[in-house]
Amino acid sequence: MDKMMKALVLTDVGKLELQVRTVPTPGAGEVLVRVKACGICGTDLHIFHGDEGSAKSTLPLVLGHEFSGEVAAVGEGVQGVRIGDRVAVDPNCACGQCYYCRLGKPHYCENMLCYGTIAEGAFAEYCLVKEKVCYLLPDGLDFFAGAMVEPVACCLHGIDLCGIKPGDNILIIGCGPIGQIMVQLARAAGAARIAVLEPVATKREVALRYGAAAAIDPAAERDVAGALRALGFTDINVVIECVGNTKTMRQAIDLASPMATVMLFGLSSPRDEFSINPFNDLFRKEIKLTSSFINPMTCSRSIGLMANGRLSVDGIITDKLPLEKAAEAFTDAAYRKRGKIQVVFE
Repeated sequence: MDKMMKALVLTDVGKLELQVRTVPTPGAGEVLVRVKACGICGTDLHIFHGDEGSAKSTLPLVLGHEFSGEVAAVGEGVQGVRIGDRVAVDPNCACGQCYYCRLGKPHYCENMLCYGTIAEGAFAEYCLVKEKVCYLLPDGLDFFAGAMVEPVACCLHGIDLCGIKPGDNILIIGCGPIGQIMVQLARAAGAARIAVLEPVATKREVALRYGAAAAIDPAAERDVAGALRALGFTDINVVIECVGNTKTMRQAIDLASPMATVMLFGLSSPRDEFSINPFNDLFRKEIKLTSSFINPMTCSRSIGLMANGRLSVDGIITDKLPLEKAAEAFTDAAYRKRGKIQVVFE
């Protein structure tokens, strides 16, 4: 008799349904992961509301791509992991053979398999993945930290593209889970001082604990640029926008100093647009405007940073919900004001 599992399925835009499904059987090169923790990401919310995430989704679909768990079964030829191993999963599985993979740009793979956006994800008791996307978790990392490997890996790629130099002054706009990770990574990259703009008081407090030198409530400041200067941020070398809102993207460009790098990291809607004046914004300021797409080859570094105490996620994870209550996090905005929400399994 087939073994059954519970799965939270996005059946239509704005509609999540708890279903009972058959547990999949791993084929050659595949691993069945018994999910232990899975984060709810901004990408999941975009897909829930009908927007495109990192890849175009076809419904019905089991969402969930930030996850860790225990190996429950392996298919033929699997040698890197064994039943009982604790693993984090990179949800982006590149083919390794297409034009972009051979160029060393696997995040632009022409045959990308994305768990939770294209293939079935981890808002389920079990998830079937390729062996090559499984990363063994060190003894010091629990499953909750393991489910943060993917978002930290994405942030690492973004930090790499920022080109932070020792002694730089950094401004981070938005200090939700991604902004909190960026504060720590900017410090690790050599930033001298970090300022954050964040309207939620509890998130500002966490940013200060993680090493930010200043935390400003932009809603309470009529002149944010002036407030930054008063705190000694007269030359901002890198601005990292972590909100995904066109107003804060525009603000990032405005607050950047001459020759700064502006990283638009937050995920916006595909329909969003905002204006840039090439003469004043780019030519006269000589800024570098860039963005970041997923997490090419950064999961091992992500695990290393957490395992060696260089990056903490304890203050970032604020809510742990059973699968039966996970849909609440998609409809109740109060959850998103706190921090990272994870769906957890016994």
